[in-house]
Amino acid sequence: MAHEENKAFLRRVPLLAGLSEQQLEALAAASLRRSYPKGRTIVSEGEPSQSLYILLAGRAKVQRSDAEGKEVILAVLGSGEFFGEMSLIDDSPRSASVITLETCEFMAINKDAFKSLLQQSTEMGMAIMRGLVRRLREADKKIETLALLDVYGRVARVLLDFSEDVGGERVVRSKLPRQEIAKMIGASREMVSRVMKGLEIDGYIVPLPEGKLVLREKISSYLS
Repeated sequence: MAHEENKAFLRRVPLLAGLSEQQLEALAAASLRRSYPKGRTIVSEGEPSQSLYILLAGRAKVQRSDAEGKEVILAVLGSGEFFGEMSLIDDSPRSASVITLETCEFMAINKDAFKSLLQQSTEMGMAIMRGLVRRLREADKKIETLALLDVYGRVARVLLDFSEDVGGERVVRSKLPRQEIAKMIGASREMVSRVMKGLEIDGYIVPLPEGKLVLREKISSYLS
């Protein structure tokens, strides 16, 4: 039963859309489905890599830290996204840690199965390449944001990146703790709190219950 459930989950993952039924069978046999609570470290920076992880449900942050313990959030992953592929490709230690932001469900694919599939499936190889290019573009945008925007602009960028179109309005549906925003933009939590309060007072954002936010169109003025 677990094998069939694994295969059903894998079939819905965009990364694996081009695989044949036979390849899915082999992959399901080499995969483990795992659930983790909020705040759990899934992989740690610097450790050897043995698996590719696909996030089936929930959100997780990709994070790096320096020798003094200062943390920077590089990305936030959502359902359908994957991580761990770089270390499997070049056999280097993991370049960042991944920590759950809420209860998450993952599929872990072991190293040998992943490398075998890359050799067999052009579609999967292209999907991995598209994922790497997307992350490179996101890194370029983040570097530009940190270099060219003030703190208000950086906070505005994060809010816009996490927002969705809901009935013609930009809405941040998931609560974004001030500390997490601070780690994304290289500022203190206190500074982020002041900026958020200023944005609210000036009518750029409207708080909703459960930590949600409506973003007014004029917030994009901070990006220019």
